[in-house]
Amino acid sequence: QVQLVESGGALVQAGGSLRLSCAVSGRTFRASSMGWFRQAPGKEREFVAGISWGGGVTSYVDSVKGRFTISRDNAKNTVYLQMNSLKPEDTAVYYCAASSRIVVARTPFLYDDWGQGTQVTVSS
Repeated sequence: QVQLVESGGALVQAGGSLRLSCAVSGRTFRASSMGWFRQAPGKEREFVAGISWGGGVTSYVDSVKGRFTISRDNAKNTVYLQMNSLKPEDTAVYYCAASSRIVVARTPFLYDDWGQGTQVTVSS
């Protein structure tokens, strides 16, 4: 049974930082590209960041470039999203997702497995 379990979401003030984690089990993590998505109320799910199998390739949505960093630890089957300089518009439920594709995908339907999400709220 594949499981992706996110953690690290919280209420934080604007300008603050959070680190999200996503622990993966039940699939070959090192052969999975990973992505972080977010969904705010009334909005579509949005790609935030992605990382390739070995971690050598990363991709970010323009609105988080320079503030967020995605990384992975294949020994721990875990992917991280370090979020700095948070803004109120970053408020959303954040989801991690796993894909069998080698390249980083930015489209939700290209991901096979999803976590349950973790809430990030940034107050102004």
